[in-house]
Amino acid sequence: MSALPVTRRRAAKSLLGWLACLLACLAAGVLPAHAQGSLTARYMISMTGVSIGEIGWQVDIGESAYTASATGKASGMLSVLVNGKGSVESSGAVVDGGPVPANFTSKIDDDEGHTELKVAFTDGVAKERVVSGPPPEPGRLPVSDAERHGVSDPLSGMLVPVVPGGDFKAAANCKRRLRIFDGRRRYDLALSFGRVDTFKAERGYKGPVLVCGVVLHPIGGYKPGSMLVKYVAGRHDMELWFAPVAGTSLIAPIRVAMPTMLGTLKIVAVQFETVAAPPAVPATAPIHAPVTSEPLPAPASSDQPAARP
Repeated sequence: MSALPVTRRRAAKSLLGWLACLLACLAAGVLPAHAQGSLTARYMISMTGVSIGEIGWQVDIGESAYTASATGKASGMLSVLVNGKGSVESSGAVVDGGPVPANFTSKIDDDEGHTELKVAFTDGVAKERVVSGPPPEPGRLPVSDAERHGVSDPLSGMLVPVVPGGDFKAAANCKRRLRIFDGRRRYDLALSFGRVDTFKAERGYKGPVLVCGVVLHPIGGYKPGSMLVKYVAGRHDMELWFAPVAGTSLIAPIRVAMPTMLGTLKIVAVQFETVAAPPAVPATAPIHAPVTSEPLPAPASSDQPAARP
């Protein structure tokens, strides 16, 4: 198989990079106070029915801190489009029931080598640092200082809060605009209500899902004339499907559908398992002796010697 032109390879590679972030940064939401739970998910990526790769996703939420990580790799016949693998990690504090990112790391290995980015969040402002890798291609629009305020890193924005007192399938849960910065690109994701549908994963979730339309609005860190901006930004035919996370008032992505110039790209969860952590026992709670299934032996009488062991 002959190699694809460099411009087309870069466009396809950039496209999948945007999609990986799209999956990871669906909202800069608010977690319910003292929520504890975890999500383990695995997604298959396909283009026009042909397997391209997979993404793994793990989220752990505690009362005062959270961690999230995702990994992905190219595989299958179309791996020539994006030959490589990558991982992203995020951590921060849960303050007043909401995620406050502290650190975000992105590591990518592809045909152009190894690239590692780190983003630190201080007083609500994102500052990135290139640990290793080539500099960005010339001609990219800069990300201004003002555009770094009030943004979320991709993994801290994974979970979408259900409107207070509402059903997760309510249309209001789709009505939001998300401000995302991944260390290189700054963009908004504008969500809108689509419909309510059903979904069945091979492992885990089975039931109703909320389908939101999504429109990508590039802000900075991209080339104005790139194929990605021309053919993906501003389109109104992309969809994000959300399912509830057990034990919380959160919803998380379970399916992505996106028509492109190369065909329809889908990211579909084959595993979507959520576990609600049991509430912590208060420090002042009384400690009870365990209940046994057998009665304790009676004490030995002074008239009868105790049995020898």
